[in-house]
Amino acid sequence: MILALTALIALASGRTPAQGNAIDLPNIGSAANSALTLGDEYRIGLMVVRGLREQGLILEDPEVTDYIQNVGSRIASQATDTEQRFHFFVVREGDINAFALPGGFIGVNYGLITATANEAQLASVLAHEIAHVTQRHIARSIQARGRQGMASAAALLAAVLVGMATGSSDAIQAGIAISQGTAAQQQINFTRANEYEADRIGISFLVAAGYDPSAMPDFFETLGRRAGLAGAQVPEFLRTHPITTNRIAESRDRASQLVPKITPESPSYGFIRERVRVLGAPGDSDLRAYYAALTDRAPLNPAQRYGLALAQLRAGEREQAASALIELSAAQPESPLLQAALGQALFAAGQLDLARNSLEKALQVAPRNIPLTIRYAEVLMQSGQSKEAHRVLLDLFNNVPPTPEQIRLTAVAASGAGDTADAHHYMAEYHIANGDLPLAIKQLELAIAHPDISAVQRARFEARSKEVRDALIESGKRGNRSARVSSGN
Repeated sequence: MILALTALIALASGRTPAQGNAIDLPNIGSAANSALTLGDEYRIGLMVVRGLREQGLILEDPEVTDYIQNVGSRIASQATDTEQRFHFFVVREGDINAFALPGGFIGVNYGLITATANEAQLASVLAHEIAHVTQRHIARSIQARGRQGMASAAALLAAVLVGMATGSSDAIQAGIAISQGTAAQQQINFTRANEYEADRIGISFLVAAGYDPSAMPDFFETLGRRAGLAGAQVPEFLRTHPITTNRIAESRDRASQLVPKITPESPSYGFIRERVRVLGAPGDSDLRAYYAALTDRAPLNPAQRYGLALAQLRAGEREQAASALIELSAAQPESPLLQAALGQALFAAGQLDLARNSLEKALQVAPRNIPLTIRYAEVLMQSGQSKEAHRVLLDLFNNVPPTPEQIRLTAVAASGAGDTADAHHYMAEYHIANGDLPLAIKQLELAIAHPDISAVQRARFEARSKEVRDALIESGKRGNRSARVSSGN
């Protein structure tokens, strides 16, 4: 996979949509610019994310994705002096780790989320990683490698970061071999100065976003104590982000000097922590025993009862899950998260009409809520109403930027509704969002070749195809220039 990933780095491009399904292709950058541009960084980061997605390592869950993107965006919005866009995602790995990629991609292992005690601690990790991106620490490391050029550095970076996220030493070694030098691995590690800078900048983002800045040293201390108790089992985050007592002391001192205006944390935090605990666990895991052990010590709180209901649903206890979620959602009728889970459980329990009605009522309270809309569309599709599902999803994504997985779902709905040309068009946008322009072009060709498209559709599809082809050609030129720099010509 790493070799294919490396080969595609020079060809990949794409961008998360700014509006609806009209996905912007990236700015390729100046032809004369031999340094690492924001466009270069985006392509590298996108390829790493694509590799993780292809391995099934990204937790593609609307509720989790919506939550982590909202928290991350709340912090990233404080970085007002950058044009960088940020994309946050959760990785299906139980190790405590998080990582920043070039191009504004921030990955968080589900194990880190479950290790936090509150949203501020999770936000502190995101703030630290955001600071690595805004300060372009990874770009500086790549540029520091000089004449080896972007392609070689990108190959190593992709391999090492995928290896970090997946625990695959083979991936890391493959990247090192590709880049022709085992010593090069050390050159992408963040320096001590980088880490201090990320702490300093990150904590300023944290407090500006309305979070308690002491959450950063608190979480680092928690990880340090956990490492001390575990002996050799040091959390991955501490291995990739070495934290000394001096760093903790400095961040605590800095936090004490700040006067934050703390805003309430999202009421979804505790529920999302339990959701990733259940959904992120390996497929053969049964979390019912985990919640049973908690019950032996004290009554479960609402978030833990929600987690137990999800564990029951995963284990096939549909009626029990639905019953628990009916009670929870009745106590918190304003919670889209609970209403979405209730709709899923009712549908799984065979109560189709109740599921559809429940989700419809919830959408009246929270129109265009992403998880609710997606769950409603899924129920519609599975009940033979793909046409309505297509309409609902299209309305949502013409107003809210979709993720690649959400674009793919819209394509599935369009296909089920018999809107074949639109389905090909959406799949093209899905491949653009993933950075696979050749596949996007093939899908657009299929859309254009469909006999039933209107003149308006044909014009739109042909214009999009030209945009993608032009971007692919320009990316190829950029890759050739990088190769000539690398070879010294």
